[in-house]
Amino acid sequence: MTATVPARRRPGRARAGRQLHAGPFAYAVLALFTAGSLFPLVWTAVAASRDDTRLARTPPPLWFGGNLPANLARAWGEAGMGLALANTVLVAGTIALGTVLFCTVAGFAFAKLRFRFRGALLLLTVGTMMVPPQLSVVPLFMVIARLGWTDHLQAVVLPTLVSAFGVFFMRQFLVEALPGELVEAARMDGASSWRLVWHVVFPVARPAMAVLGMLSFVQAWNDFFWPVVALTQENPTVQVALTGLGRGYVPDQAVIMAGALLGTLPLLLAFTFFGKQIVGGIMRGAVKG
Repeated sequence: MTATVPARRRPGRARAGRQLHAGPFAYAVLALFTAGSLFPLVWTAVAASRDDTRLARTPPPLWFGGNLPANLARAWGEAGMGLALANTVLVAGTIALGTVLFCTVAGFAFAKLRFRFRGALLLLTVGTMMVPPQLSVVPLFMVIARLGWTDHLQAVVLPTLVSAFGVFFMRQFLVEALPGELVEAARMDGASSWRLVWHVVFPVARPAMAVLGMLSFVQAWNDFFWPVVALTQENPTVQVALTGLGRGYVPDQAVIMAGALLGTLPLLLAFTFFGKQIVGGIMRGAVKG
């Protein structure tokens, strides 16, 4: 018997499933972009560890000092960061959960259900994204004041429980990810609309829901304009509390930076512990099996 000689592979052709390796130029570009992204955070920590007199000198300090614990303690006490962080976690978590649930249901309706004026309603929903949010501040504040919700957290939560971007994002995902045959099969098995949403739509939309929840949480955490209008220093979120540190004839920049660092740390911890799950959800939503 003659042995079969396997065909030689062409040297220039990459093997299937082979991991590609980046060159030195790619690593240099990535390192440059990483350094540029981390510089504001590092500078905030450096400024928070110094005193106001040193920050006013030229050139500014480029390394950490020894005043970080004192500045953090002062910012915590002056801004009431304990209450502010608790309020912000509650507000951002509620907004993220409400946005994910309501936008997923609305996106499913626009993607798979048939009803009159569906296209017009979708166009109207997307069109609201073109309206500057500053135009709605006066009428929204009038409604909040009439309801007696000023300086209450529901004044910040309820107007942002649903977003036009979230509805459009979930609609676009479910159009491709949710087969119409699966919806029809659930209908034939006698599933109601809410059971269909709970047992079919939510499992399919889980990757997109994770991404939308992350984006909504970060946006709600960093939101400044509407909370500073609707809330006061007596019941603040983090961004509202930080405005109290900048008051006075000569604001202490080091203490302001320490407060900004305190407001950023929870987000950094969340991304540290849940970063793999977030990236995994993004990849599952991007890769089609």
